[in-house]
Amino acid sequence: MKKRIAIASGAAALLAGLGVYISNRVIYMPKKDEEMILKRETEANRFNIDDYSVLPKEEVWVPSPFGYNIKAVFIKPYQHNKFVIFSHGVTENKNNSIKYMNLFIKKGFNAVLYDHRRHGESGGKTTSYGHFEKHDLKAVVDTLISREGEDVFFGIHGESMGAATLLLYAGSLEDRADFYVADCPFSDFGEQLAYRMKAEIKMPAKWLLPLANASLKIRQGFTLKDISPISVIKNIKKPVLFIHSEKDDFILPSMTKELFDQKQGEKELFMAINGAHAQSYNENPEEYEEVIDGFLDRFVFRKESIQ
Repeated sequence: MKKRIAIASGAAALLAGLGVYISNRVIYMPKKDEEMILKRETEANRFNIDDYSVLPKEEVWVPSPFGYNIKAVFIKPYQHNKFVIFSHGVTENKNNSIKYMNLFIKKGFNAVLYDHRRHGESGGKTTSYGHFEKHDLKAVVDTLISREGEDVFFGIHGESMGAATLLLYAGSLEDRADFYVADCPFSDFGEQLAYRMKAEIKMPAKWLLPLANASLKIRQGFTLKDISPISVIKNIKKPVLFIHSEKDDFILPSMTKELFDQKQGEKELFMAINGAHAQSYNENPEEYEEVIDGFLDRFVFRKESIQ
């Protein structure tokens, strides 16, 4: 009897340990070195420090509803209240968004760059792949509105986790932006985690996901089903441009296609021919810009001129 109890206790401890191990890989995913990001972007001519330094900007600390501060930079080369907010991917920081910012500044928009929780200069101890981040994005939106007025006209551009975050924000909190650009989002984080488990650690997700789910619920207060853009996409009425690279094998392009299919109302889909994950712009810059131009002309500038 004692032996059976010991075996059962050992098995329970092992399962609990596995759950903690998997949840640690999720919430403490190693971040890229910030100097490396800066060097990578400058050497690729996607970030010109001299050009960036002359832009009129203000660094702003945005209070998160979770008790830390979010580092944002408000960049305003134009004396009007048209903006785009940029939401970067996991392991990156706001410097990775500058290449996208440059596209929209060329098109007459001001910009807001910010670091997600636990990234860059922002506070926060864990990453939640959009669950907590969507509330931080709302805090950035609220700050923009308080600074520029209720009539501020703005879009949100997001890459990878940042794209999932903006979809969760718009679909479950408020569809407040005038347009969205979602570049390589996942449609459901549980499915994404299962796919990565199979690819990276060669373990059966069917058995491990419940362990990860239980550990996340106990340690962070949310479960995998809470990080599911596909479950809220129908709530987004504003125009969405979906972007993904056809060769992406980290987040499968089928996830963006599923989101596009489920989105109701005005939408567009651009599948880039070249590039791995989050490389649609880097490997297809001219096509990327043309798609942005067309989307803005059809769904953003046209409506603005009518108003």
